[in-house]
Amino acid sequence: MHDDRSIVEHRLRRVLTERVAPAVRSRSLPLTVGKWEALGEPVPVAEGLSAGYEPSGAGQAWGPAWGTTWFRLTGRVPDEWRGRTVEAVVDLGFDRRMPGFQCEGLVYRPDGRAVKGLHPLNDWVRIAGPAEGGEEVLLYVEAASNPVLAGQTPTYEGDRLTASADPLYRVGRADLVVFETEVWELVQDLEVLGSLMPELAESDARRWEVLRAVERALDAVDLADIPGTAARARAELTAVLASPANASAHRVSAVGHAHIDSAWLWPLRETVRKVARTCSNVVALMDTRPDFVFAMSQAQQLAWIKEHRPEVFARVREKIASGQFVPVGGMWVESDTNMVGGEAMARQFLYGKKFFLDEFGVETNEVWLPDSFGYTAALPQLVKLSGSKWFLTQKISWNRSNAFPHHTFWWEGIDGTRVFTHFPPVDTYNSDLGGAQMAHAARNYREKGRASRSLVPFGWGDGGGGPTREMLARAERLRDLEGSPRIAVEKPSAFFAKAEAEYPDAPVWAGELYLELHRGTYTSQAKTKQGNRRSESLLREAELWSATAAVRVAGYSYPYEDLERIWKTVLLHQFHDILPGSSIAWVHREARGTYARVRAELEAITAGAQAALAGGGTAQVTFNAAPHSRRSVPAGGAAVVAPSRTPDPVTAVRHASGGHELSNGLLRVMIDSRGLVVSVYDVGARREAVAPGGAANLLQIHPDFPNMWDAWDIDEFYRHNVTDLVDADGVTLTESSDDRAVVTVTRSFGDSTAVQRLTLRSGAKVLDIETEVDWHETEKLLKAAFPLDVKADRSAAETQFGHVFRATHTNTSWEAAKFEICAHRWIQVEEPGWGAAIVNDSTYGHDVTRTVRADGGQTTTVRLSLLRAPRYPDPATDQGTHRLRFALAPGATVVDAVREGHWINLPERTVTGSGAPVRPLLTSDDDRVVVEAVKLAEDRNGDVIVRLYEASGGRASATLAAGFPLVSATATDLLERPLADSPAYEPTPEGALRVTLRPFQILTLRLGRGD
Repeated sequence: MHDDRSIVEHRLRRVLTERVAPAVRSRSLPLTVGKWEALGEPVPVAEGLSAGYEPSGAGQAWGPAWGTTWFRLTGRVPDEWRGRTVEAVVDLGFDRRMPGFQCEGLVYRPDGRAVKGLHPLNDWVRIAGPAEGGEEVLLYVEAASNPVLAGQTPTYEGDRLTASADPLYRVGRADLVVFETEVWELVQDLEVLGSLMPELAESDARRWEVLRAVERALDAVDLADIPGTAARARAELTAVLASPANASAHRVSAVGHAHIDSAWLWPLRETVRKVARTCSNVVALMDTRPDFVFAMSQAQQLAWIKEHRPEVFARVREKIASGQFVPVGGMWVESDTNMVGGEAMARQFLYGKKFFLDEFGVETNEVWLPDSFGYTAALPQLVKLSGSKWFLTQKISWNRSNAFPHHTFWWEGIDGTRVFTHFPPVDTYNSDLGGAQMAHAARNYREKGRASRSLVPFGWGDGGGGPTREMLARAERLRDLEGSPRIAVEKPSAFFAKAEAEYPDAPVWAGELYLELHRGTYTSQAKTKQGNRRSESLLREAELWSATAAVRVAGYSYPYEDLERIWKTVLLHQFHDILPGSSIAWVHREARGTYARVRAELEAITAGAQAALAGGGTAQVTFNAAPHSRRSVPAGGAAVVAPSRTPDPVTAVRHASGGHELSNGLLRVMIDSRGLVVSVYDVGARREAVAPGGAANLLQIHPDFPNMWDAWDIDEFYRHNVTDLVDADGVTLTESSDDRAVVTVTRSFGDSTAVQRLTLRSGAKVLDIETEVDWHETEKLLKAAFPLDVKADRSAAETQFGHVFRATHTNTSWEAAKFEICAHRWIQVEEPGWGAAIVNDSTYGHDVTRTVRADGGQTTTVRLSLLRAPRYPDPATDQGTHRLRFALAPGATVVDAVREGHWINLPERTVTGSGAPVRPLLTSDDDRVVVEAVKLAEDRNGDVIVRLYEASGGRASATLAAGFPLVSATATDLLERPLADSPAYEPTPEGALRVTLRPFQILTLRLGRGD
């Protein structure tokens, strides 16, 4: 029996591959091919259509890396093909690997209408069916010669500035063919049954029933006349294809999809074209398959085709109206969720959902993030506040250490909000709906006996392409087939509604969805991460001061359009292969330029608003954009800073050993002759911060060569080797005054240098460290270590609108897997009664470990991951000069860390003016209730929008004082729509509000202004 099976399976593979599949195209006639190389960047369609073409054809080389070549295809359908189905087959030089990672094309009619995309597994264009004979054929193909970069080998082809100018591809074929429909159907029958057989048990009679039917079908095929005998062969398969699935069969909701990375192994401009190709494919397929449903996320991508391919956008709009093309996700892009700031995450939903509502009248309910590299525990609350109710991801299937225990569950965030979540057991968002994948989905499903359904996104993705007609043929045959899960092509909302109704008491997973992989993305491409953090801070400032000026200054106009445009630019660059640093060099080179432009624009907006608020004069007016007051300047306001009444001057003493002692009455800092911080004494607490025998601000170098995915991964074995950078070129007191003392430390290591400025300021309970690194290492990791005299069982790391606790021990494999963690502006550790925090201005990667000392005490070491040097996909990652700021805050509670984190990211600004104070638009009298954003309402009615959150992780009440006549206050969702279940907020006659927030609650208030 076993030999019998093997013989039939081998026979099927050979006959199908070598004879039956090729017979789908029975006759062939070459098309006449013309070629035009578009120099430089892609040209408008009209220019490509009207270009001067030169003769070309099969075997002709074309396309340097990142080039565009236009092909003109002409021909005539032979009269003798009358009544036959005729297609054009265009092979641009495909190597038949996964679509989206090589050359691609978009076919146009002579009038400029896009027809469909071309890729290795979708290389055809329907000409006529049935043909009349004599039809003239004229097609144009805009072909992209994108290099193949998916091999994880360092290459300079990832930037047009460094890529080769040699042609990458040769035209394979450009022919008219007769498409044999019955042969194509036979191929689909055989492929479905052939993929089903191996998934059935040896003892399952169904397996042998299918095998014998396939054997009979192969016997019925005349290999010399496959078109003439295809129907006869199909008849042998009718019975086995008609046998219905078992009543208990797993149910699959198949959703057409094409996850398109907004940038990755291609630049942003190429993604615009990938979206146009994919959408053209999808709507063309919908024309012939009205049952086909396709889901697309990322409002940015639809905005691109609206701008650049309006004719494709018009077709998409038609299909959205008909219900076949389904917007999902509700975010501007499928962003990273580890490093994106809280307000930026809120804006991902605001601008994403607003686009879908404004353009299509669609309220998206599913948050669709299949491929991001882990998911913040703040997300469930944001999902709910966006008006969405379901969440989908796939990436957790990539975990290296621990298999996630659920596929359908309630996900609970840091504030207690729960969102119904699905994690497809098919373990891919690029399913081909083949038998192996469907069987895996059913076997892998962890909710057996409690629930019975899962979702499968199908279609070529990452580089685009989408579903094919072959995938839909599989779905049709697997709709109700014995031995297979039942498949229904339907909308994601249909799946989620049925899944939630079936399994309302699904298990709960509390906390972050930490991806046990790709931990290097917290650090790679430091300048991209710095650009994001600074852009988020600058946007806060620009909105705050613009809103304040719009309320305070007659004639000042709030820059709605500019701010929205800039926000969308920043949100785009939070895509999960840009902000994480895992894209090619071209992407990050452009990102650096974009962030520089964003900074200049936001600085100008802020300067204009502050000038309007400060008025004329020569007084030095200081603006404080932070949500906490500092010196004599209120949070969100401005004033002339008065000298401190009881200043503790900073003293600096040089020791004979070559070290320096700095003191300001709050901290006493000892920097030794190596430039290492060997003591930071908290005067008020009478407590040493640095562990005995330890040295803080210790720069350390590790080898960093992960097993794969260079820019993405840090593997735990990097810790096996470390070099402490203890040799200093110089340790010098470079500034000493009553206000501050600065010790400058210079080090050389490898091919790099580091210059650090350690600053103690008057009245500050932090030691500031500004680090400038001229980095020229390869496959190395630079860390900064702070061994603290604290016994901490957990660390607190800032995330969006709060913080998460993570164990510092490794009791379980889940805890051990978190050997590299993400924090935003601060990370804090404490034991009862005392703690310490490290705050930063642009660093995200951290690790926290514990050791027991010889004296029996315990050291908790917090380390910041400053720089990496992976070589793929950008061989020059992080090379060059970097300026990073971080600070040690001894004695800091979580609330202190929140305040210091904002201060280091939102420095004061001083402008000349009248000296009159600028009253804040809104203040909180409790530091636990943090004002995250102040802006004017999106609907432009003049209302002030304020977003607050509870920062300590406990319940907090605060009085909010408005700096303008307050007539109303309404709690809203992230789209600034009233929340139905929110308590009423009644302003007092003095213009104040009393609010009580639960732990980590986000509260958005729309404040109505009086005259």
